[in-house]
Amino acid sequence: MENNKNRSVAAILYAHPFDMGGMPIRQPFPTNKLEQIDPFILLHHAVVEIPKESDPKHTGVGPHPHRGFSPVTFIFEGGVHHQDSRGNNNTIYKGGIQWMNAGMGIIHSERPPADIQAIGGKQEIIQMWINTPASHKMDEPVYIPLTAEEIPTAFFDDQKIKVCVQAGNILGLQGPINAHSEMNSATLFFEAEGNITIPFSAAHNAFIYLLDGQLNVAGHGIVEAKHAVYFANDGDQITLTAQQNTRILMMTGLPINEKMVSHGPFVMNSETELIEAFRDYQMGKMGVLVEE
Repeated sequence: MENNKNRSVAAILYAHPFDMGGMPIRQPFPTNKLEQIDPFILLHHAVVEIPKESDPKHTGVGPHPHRGFSPVTFIFEGGVHHQDSRGNNNTIYKGGIQWMNAGMGIIHSERPPADIQAIGGKQEIIQMWINTPASHKMDEPVYIPLTAEEIPTAFFDDQKIKVCVQAGNILGLQGPINAHSEMNSATLFFEAEGNITIPFSAAHNAFIYLLDGQLNVAGHGIVEAKHAVYFANDGDQITLTAQQNTRILMMTGLPINEKMVSHGPFVMNSETELIEAFRDYQMGKMGVLVEE
């Protein structure tokens, strides 16, 4: 095993903008260039101005089902009001996350909070889809809300960099989320010239996504905002230097290496399991969500 070697860059992925049911989002992956970064399936970055005349209860994303993976929402501005068919009803604000293991099936909605206008009228989120190993795809669903205060945080490089760890262990910070497969999840906030080296397992796949700003990635060079960096599996650390104030999401994970078949809101291991998921949803086996 190689030690203290910066990973090279396998691909730079631009987050192309597109419209998802009226919501403007950016998606760096999957693309034609890269199907997934196992176990990470999809990244959506959304920045939404909530119209003052709109009712938060009727904006955002209405009730929809999931099975077989974890939809995880990172909240960078504003807040998200989550309700689901298991009776969970929670609002998490800036700096927090909502981590949901969909398991055998759950219906949820994600709306702006009732007080969205009082806190600025803007919602900025990243939603990650994280695959679940076959052995856990039919587990009971679990919903884990974490406020900013509940996420371990530390400062580095003379306070120029704030690191918040949601899952795994990064720079000695232990995240409270116990995922179904081995992974690390962290958000980092850089001031200009902040420099950091982050070690992690050489066996993990890894990427970072820049919400804004500009970074110098050691061994590669400058990466601009709205791009993901997918790292090659040829080292056990990355070194980043901010050229300007920059916010990033960093995730690393042990590949699951199982066949993955997805359609719409379901991620399974075979076409038969997908058909069963749609059937179970239509038969009401994932529950019912009547929003309050």
